[in-house]
Amino acid sequence: MNTRSKIAVLGMVALSFAFSGTVTAQTMKEKTVMVGGAPMYPSKNIIENAVNSKDHKTLVAAVKAAGLVETLQGAGPFTVFAPTDAAFAKLPKGTVESLVKPENKAMLTKILTYHVLPGKFNAKEIWAAVKAKGGKAMMKTVEGEELTFWTKGKNLYVRDAKGNDAKVTIADVNQSNGVIHVIDTVLMP
Repeated sequence: MNTRSKIAVLGMVALSFAFSGTVTAQTMKEKTVMVGGAPMYPSKNIIENAVNSKDHKTLVAAVKAAGLVETLQGAGPFTVFAPTDAAFAKLPKGTVESLVKPENKAMLTKILTYHVLPGKFNAKEIWAAVKAKGGKAMMKTVEGEELTFWTKGKNLYVRDAKGNDAKVTIADVNQSNGVIHVIDTVLMP
């Protein structure tokens, strides 16, 4: 191998190390959480991540129908309790189809904003609030009513105004404009 070839090979090796270092640094910088079979990137906003989750198709469709996409792409910060498709499937038959109709936009918006807290609250902070308040903590939603948080064993739960409990199944899915906590039940104001 002549000198020119050796220099070219060394250059390519150096470039590949430099490139892989950049990719590794980016990967290490962004600690993703898998939700619905897709990585959720902390550098992306709530909508940019949610559209990739195969478990949140109903929620994404509802957010679009309510006209909340732009809001949830905004600066926030927001804490979103994101019901899965299976959670929506627990609702009485025809409920989702009815809610996404244009004439029911106000009710849909009320339900969706009831799943959002203004500010960013990770599970540890909510857990601490529950402990500090003697076993239950109440937090006001963007919709205006409160959600009640409580724990059982190692699980965090949220209770809605109707007395329904949702379990947080995946906590602390960080976003550029807040955090998502996946829940197994749709909350009702």
